[in-house]
Amino acid sequence: MKSFAPRFVLAFVFVSVFSATVVAQKADNEYQVGAILWTQTSAEKAALSYQAFSLARLRLDQDFRASRNRRGKRAVIVDVDETVLDNSAYQAKLAKEQKPFEAKTWTDWSNRAQATALPGSVEFLRYANSRGVRVFYITNRRVTEKDGTARNLRALGFPDVTDDTLLVRTDGSTKEPRRQSVAAKYRIVLLMGDNLNDFAEVFEKSKTIDSRLSAAEQNKKQFGSRFIVLPNPMYGAWEDAVYGEGRLTDEQKAEKRKATLRGY
Repeated sequence: MKSFAPRFVLAFVFVSVFSATVVAQKADNEYQVGAILWTQTSAEKAALSYQAFSLARLRLDQDFRASRNRRGKRAVIVDVDETVLDNSAYQAKLAKEQKPFEAKTWTDWSNRAQATALPGSVEFLRYANSRGVRVFYITNRRVTEKDGTARNLRALGFPDVTDDTLLVRTDGSTKEPRRQSVAAKYRIVLLMGDNLNDFAEVFEKSKTIDSRLSAAEQNKKQFGSRFIVLPNPMYGAWEDAVYGEGRLTDEQKAEKRKATLRGY
């Protein structure tokens, strides 16, 4: 009689590995649901976005009045994700399916070109462009996501989206060299972003909660004048600062979050 034991063992191993893979893909991101809901449904989120871009217009007009005789072309730098494009649909899909962030799914989402515009963003940037201000989109999306990003921005009506103005990540995550490349040819009037790393190198170097708060304090006069921040409670360097260095499991991250909370 022919034995089926080897096949049974192989099948058992395959099922076990497959099951382990499926389990490993589950992510504990339920804690993000409130942040995603706030981003997608709150009138406060829309109001804060309108407020940020209204302030940006006021500051730009103020610069024109104060610098009528100053030479040099003006520029405005904006981050893309959660600054002009709303990716909460991607975050919601991850939360619903209990999946972690992955480069592949992010690239797929980026190249779908389906992100929506943050309230007030298109209008402000079109206004800036109409006044001869060059708009630069500096993002840490990668080269493989550049075409989809450009299509998304253009479809929503954002102005002057070209290879020269859409500056994606090509090596490290720091944006400082790209900011400097703009500063070499233009006078940067405003920078807008949802992450302090979008504004200056000092923030990129600040990795801990205390050092980030200290950097914000030291640069407080810039906020609302040259730096304009948009809210993003879903993800960002603020969360990385909570977790600290090293790779943590979902359980360890949950412990860190609770341990960091200040009660009474």
